[in-house]
Amino acid sequence: MPVKVKIPTALRQYAGGQDTIDLDGDDVGQVLAKLGEGFPELAGHLFDDQGELRNFVNVYLNDQSIRDLEGSASRLSSGDELTIVPAIAGG
Repeated sequence: MPVKVKIPTALRQYAGGQDTIDLDGDDVGQVLAKLGEGFPELAGHLFDDQGELRNFVNVYLNDQSIRDLEGSASRLSSGDELTIVPAIAGG
């Protein structure tokens, strides 16, 4: 089912300059995997060496953190939106 993935400004250079990408998948993990396959440079910023989402990368499914849902196994419906939000460190 098609979902819209919103790419933050800081990562758009790794996604061909796109701000949104439409992808199909039954759950968040499938969609993020397809995103990484389509944009390998972006994958390096999203996933660690084990293929897990990096700790400083937050993903929201329709404005709710997937960490508060079922993580990468969170089921998707047509028209859902995933928003990638990398944490910004400051000091």
